[in-house]
Amino acid sequence: MQATLVEGVLESLRIGVGFLWTAAWAIIMGLTITSLVQVYVSKERMANVLGDENLSGLTKATVFGAASSGCSFGAVAIGKGLFKKGAHAVNVLAFMFASTNLIVELGLMILILLGWEFLVAELLGGVILIAVMALLVHFTLPENLFDEVRQELNQRDHNHGITEDPTCGMEGKDEYSLTTDGGETLKFCSEGCMETYQQEAASSGGWRDELLSWGGWYKVGNQYRKEWSMIWKDVVAGFLISGFVIVFVPQWVWNALFLQGDGLLVSAENAIMGVAIAVISFVGSMGNVPFAVALWGGGISFAGVIAFVYADLITIPVLNVYRKYYGWKVMLYILGIFFVTMAFTGFLMEELFNTLGIVPNLAGGQTASEQTYFELNYTFYLNVTAFALSGFLLIVYRRGLGAPGQYRDPVCGMRTDDSGPSLSHDGETYHFCSKRCKQAFEKRPSEFSHVQPTIAAGERGQSHDHH
Repeated sequence: MQATLVEGVLESLRIGVGFLWTAAWAIIMGLTITSLVQVYVSKERMANVLGDENLSGLTKATVFGAASSGCSFGAVAIGKGLFKKGAHAVNVLAFMFASTNLIVELGLMILILLGWEFLVAELLGGVILIAVMALLVHFTLPENLFDEVRQELNQRDHNHGITEDPTCGMEGKDEYSLTTDGGETLKFCSEGCMETYQQEAASSGGWRDELLSWGGWYKVGNQYRKEWSMIWKDVVAGFLISGFVIVFVPQWVWNALFLQGDGLLVSAENAIMGVAIAVISFVGSMGNVPFAVALWGGGISFAGVIAFVYADLITIPVLNVYRKYYGWKVMLYILGIFFVTMAFTGFLMEELFNTLGIVPNLAGGQTASEQTYFELNYTFYLNVTAFALSGFLLIVYRRGLGAPGQYRDPVCGMRTDDSGPSLSHDGETYHFCSKRCKQAFEKRPSEFSHVQPTIAAGERGQSHDHH
């Protein structure tokens, strides 16, 4: 018995780590793309355009969300900030859903672990879900309740001296604060967000110029580190839990929870149960994708798996955050809206895919226990490349290459120190983040020489040790 238990644990770890190895390159590449988008795609103040309940606001909320990757808790915190500033409730919900379900890294994981059919269902279904949710909210929204909650939320945060991070919208902390040239005190949720703000304030160059400088890559490395810090626990937990679920949960459990066979009733029950399992699973963000693989391997229907993947925003820990932010009534309203729309969309996707004849067939496929995960194949080479890229970004950040310093590059506007290229012009010494910026200055010195070569003393006092 003991030997069997040990063998089961080892097999669970083999499957869980094997899943992680299979999807590692996709996660890293997806987070890298997300970091580039976050750093180099200019965003106007979202709350200013998400205040109206119309198609334009809903579309922008979806696009902003898809470009604002984050974990479930991060999405909820940012959504709170948008709501406080006046964003309409339906746009906040759309933003949160898109930022956890329509992001690059999640799509790549679904493609690798579940297949292209699930990816299409995730993307198409996500858009349909947001549309259905908007209709439900339009007809059921207790408008006065949300207005009262918004006022109470603003008043409570004001009474407690809570300010929001201007970079990400999360709660700012006293230990991460700085004073701008205009005398305004800003608070940030972390050192990473404060550094991001400093880099954006100091930068005046285009994204092409910045990507050719250490300063630009430092910004990407900083954002990449922030993205990982938000999701790594969910990712690791999701992969490990999936291995144990596959090995230790007997088939009769799945048969008892999910109806078997064909028909509308089976699809509907599976979709509802998929969302219900997600609520009590405590696995959010991208961690629910490997868990979904375990459900699919247990014979759960297409509708149930898709609905489960959608439902990372209504797990019990996330619901508790809603309660703390908005109170019981709003928390229950969000739970009801998301539960209905997620289950309905999962059901709709199965019926649509059945009609098109593209629901994946489990028969004849290898089970998770039969698969060989660690081979010298394309996954190995993709992972080596991805790990090298990840190492490069983290080294750039850890070494502080191009990090905010006491000098300002007159060409691209990035902060720098005295370790990089420099030259003297008209009695002033200018420091550059890269040789390319120095060469640009040498070609057109009159265009850049008006820039103050040093950072103001007040600004300089806000620099940090990056080692």
